[in-house]
Amino acid sequence: MSHYPILDQKDTRSGFGAGLHELGKTNPKVVALCADLTGSLKMEAFQKDFPERFIQVGIAEANMMGIAAGLTIGGKIPFTGTFANFSTGRVYDQIRQSIAYSGKNVKICASHAGLTLGEDGATHQILEDIGLMRMLPGMTVVVPCDHNQTKQATLAIAAHEGPVYLRFGRPKWPVFIPTDMPFEIGKAQVLIEGSDVSIIACGHLVWRALEAAEELGKQGIQAEVINMHTIKPLDTKAVLSSVAKTKCVVTCEEHNRFGGLGDAIAQVLTSHAPAPQEYVAVNDSFGESGTPDQLLTKYGLDTPHIVAAAQKVIERK
Repeated sequence: MSHYPILDQKDTRSGFGAGLHELGKTNPKVVALCADLTGSLKMEAFQKDFPERFIQVGIAEANMMGIAAGLTIGGKIPFTGTFANFSTGRVYDQIRQSIAYSGKNVKICASHAGLTLGEDGATHQILEDIGLMRMLPGMTVVVPCDHNQTKQATLAIAAHEGPVYLRFGRPKWPVFIPTDMPFEIGKAQVLIEGSDVSIIACGHLVWRALEAAEELGKQGIQAEVINMHTIKPLDTKAVLSSVAKTKCVVTCEEHNRFGGLGDAIAQVLTSHAPAPQEYVAVNDSFGESGTPDQLLTKYGLDTPHIVAAAQKVIERK
C-alpha cells in the first residue's frame, strides 16, 4: 500500500498481551483473569511476571465475570480474557446483571472474534458479539484494527472508567498503524481522505478497506477510509463530516449485518443525514471451518466485495 505500508505481520491478540504486560508494570491496580486460555490470549508474560495479580479461573467463564465484578469493589481494574464467543454469548446474563447494570469497571477482553479464527469453526466463531455488547447501557465497545492499535487500546481502556468490551482476533494480520499515531476511545481515524465514497470499517476489515481504496483509485474513484475502532460511543461527527462530502457510505465489519457497526452508522444517518449505505458483513448466517482468507471470501468480506459495494453505493447517489 502506498498510503500505509505493511510494517509487520502480527496477530492482534499479541497486541493485547503486550499491552496487558505493560499495564502490569505501570498500574498496580490491574489484575488479569483467564478462563483456561492463557496461551491463546497471550497472557503468559503477565502471568509470569505478576503471578499475585493473575487468576486462572478455569473453564468457568460466568464465574470469571462475577469474580471480576467483585474485584472492582476493592479498587482493582480486572481484565478478563477468553474467546469472544465465551466472553459474551456464554456469559451475557452475568455481564448484564453483575457488570453493566452497576457500571463495574471491568475490561472484557475477547480474542478469536469473527470468522477469522478460521479452522475452529462455527461453534467458536461469534458474529453477534458487537450487537450484544453495544446494546448494554453504559458499555464501551472497542474493535482495534491491528497489533499496534490493539496494544494502544489495551492501555487506553485501563484509564477509562466503566465497563469495556475489547474485541480482537487470532490470525497474523498486516500491521500498518504507526506506533505514534494517537489513539483515543470514541475518536475515529480518517486514514485516507476522499470525496466519492466513505468506507467505514473496524477490526481486520480496516486493512481490507485500505486495499479496496487502492483498487478504486485505479478506477478514478477517490474513497475516504475511516477506521471506526470505537463502535460505542460512536464518533458521530466523523461519520457526518465524511458523508457530507461523499454522499454515500460502505460499512465493513467481521460481524453479522444486524446489530453491529453497519447498524450503528445507519442509525446516525437516519437521524441526521440520510444517505445510501451498503453493508459488507456476514448476511445473517453462522460461519464454518476454513482458513481466514477462504472464509472472508465465501462470506463476502474480502477486498473485491468492498470494491463492489463501493461501486454499487456510488450508483445509488
